[in-house]
Order: sequence, then C-alpha cells, then structure tokens
Amino acid sequence: MRIATAKETYIADEGLLVTATQRAWMGVLLAMLVLAPFVLNQYWLYLACLVAINVASATGLNILTGYTGLVSLGQAAFMAVGAYTVAFFEGQVGTPFLVNIIAAGFVAAFVGVLVGIPSLRVKGLYLAIATIAASVILHFVFTHWVSVTGGVRGINVAPARLFGLELASPFALYFVIVPITCLMVLGAANLFRTRIGRAFIAIRDRDISAEVLGIPLLRYKLMSFALSSFYAGVAGGMWAYFFRVVTPESFPFATSIFFLAAVIVGGLGTIIGSVLGAAFMTLMPELLKYVVEWLAPIFPNAGAALSPVRTIVFGALIILFLVFEPHGLAEMVRRARRFFHLWPFRT
Repeated sequence: MRIATAKETYIADEGLLVTATQRAWMGVLLAMLVLAPFVLNQYWLYLACLVAINVASATGLNILTGYTGLVSLGQAAFMAVGAYTVAFFEGQVGTPFLVNIIAAGFVAAFVGVLVGIPSLRVKGLYLAIATIAASVILHFVFTHWVSVTGGVRGINVAPARLFGLELASPFALYFVIVPITCLMVLGAANLFRTRIGRAFIAIRDRDISAEVLGIPLLRYKLMSFALSSFYAGVAGGMWAYFFRVVTPESFPFATSIFFLAAVIVGGLGTIIGSVLGAAFMTLMPELLKYVVEWLAPIFPNAGAALSPVRTIVFGALIILFLVFEPHGLAEMVRRARRFFHLWPFRT
C-alpha cells in the first residue's frame, strides 16, 4: 500500500493524490484567473462572469443531486429567490453588497428547507415533481406579490458597490464574482471530507442503511436542501447584480433543466464535474455560434438555416455524453490524468 509523502495530500472525495506537480497546475490556474480580466475583452469577461455564476449554482445542485441523491428541478426558482432578495435589500434597505449576497443565500436556504420537507416520504421522480410544484408556486408569488417583487415588470437593481467603488462593468464584477465562486467551490470540496458530507454520500448510496447506522435522514436531507439552495441563492444574487434587473421570466423552468444537464454532463457526485459541466453548458452555444459564422462565407444563409439547429446539436451533445460517457467530463479528466501519469511506461 502506497503512503503519501510530505509532498502529497490525499483527497477523499476524488480518490486521488495531489502531488507537487498538481499543486503547480493549480497555481497556474489561479494565475490565469487573476490575469484573465487584463487580457480578455468585455465580451469574454461577460462570459467568464456568467460561467462563474453558473458554476456556483451547479455546485449547489451537485451537493443535493450528485452527493445526496435527491433529484431537484427547482434550482432556477431558488436562484430567483436569491435574486429577488438582493433586489429588495439593495432597493429598499440599502445594505452593503456582501450583506445582500449572504442574505440571498440564507433566504434561499430557508425556502429550500421548506421545499425539502417532503423528501423524507418521497424520492426520485416524485421528489422531482415536488420541486417542480414548488417552482410553480414561487413563480406565482414572484408574479403577484407586486409590493415586493414588482410583479411582471420586475425590479431594477442598482450597481453593486464595494468599499465605495461602483461595480457596474464585467471587468469590475469579475473581481467579486469569480472569488466568491472559488470560495464556494472550495467549501463544497472540503464539505465531503467532513462527517456531514459523508452522511450525504451514505444517504445517496442506501438511505435505509444510513438510517440504521444512526444518520437522521430528515435532518441531513433538509441540510442538503439548505446548502444547495444557499449556493443557488448566492448565485442568483450575483446574477441580479450582473444583469441589473430581475423579473419572473428571468429564471424559467428551462434554467433548472440547464443546471441538471450541467451536473450530468460534468459528472454527478464530483466537484470538478460541476465546474466542467457548467462551463461546457454555458460556452457550447457560443462555440456553435462561431461554427455558424465560420460557415457563413461558404453558405450565405448558414445563420438563418442553422440557428434553430444549434438547439438540436446542443441536445444531441448531451445525449452523446449520456450514452458514451455517463460519468461525464470528470471521468474524461480522470482518464487523461491517469494516462499521462502512466505514460510512457511508469507504474
């Protein structure tokens, strides 16, 4: 049995050894994140911020679905709760940016606990339907509670301010959205080294056995819903500051499908899967757009003809992942890591 050296640390949730070389790659990634806003143009900074917001929400959904085994189709609704919380606090209370973001997470977590109460009695498809019902109820509240949500007109959100500086452009928001997302991803990765994270995994693998071992199912299921909703609420709060307007149509049901597809494509039950899946799902439509533009000189009507096809191609890619790589992008990364670790003849 191989024992990790002083230069290696064992990561339980991924089952891998982090060597000094891998730490160096993490340092390179951190340097790239720091330098990105000074290199990328406004459009790519916009996409980078959007990817970071989606990564935060997908990580929360993976805690609930990937690690605890509770299927949810209400992630968009929890993001909406966070977005409306930020809009209300910013417009009516005037509290600082970070306070509003944290409040968005806690309010969404409270709503998530209420939605998660049926999880003790129902699971699988029935729990998914329950979360859809909760989304419908929340959408009704957002539409008709005009005094708080602004009804169908929505609420305009003032630019975020931090230490007296106005954060209105993607360049400025990048320096708060990306660090918050990195902290959330790091927190999720460390969660599954704790007793709480292990209880989530035990419930996912076999909830009856977990209960026999003394794990209170309702408490931990509600805790998982709360954590997932907290992540969604914070992501929704960042979304509100990023787009500066919140309406009932800002978070349609299709957004919940988007996040569920992101964690499936990225890899259920892996933190890196949340990151890769959210980035893939966010950037793939943009890459398909570039393909259409590349074909335009050859086929003058390529944009009009292929624009509806992009959605079909997008869905086909997801199906191909499910058929040929059900463990998602995270498994592809693990295979590549093992290949290069063993290449050419190392054991």
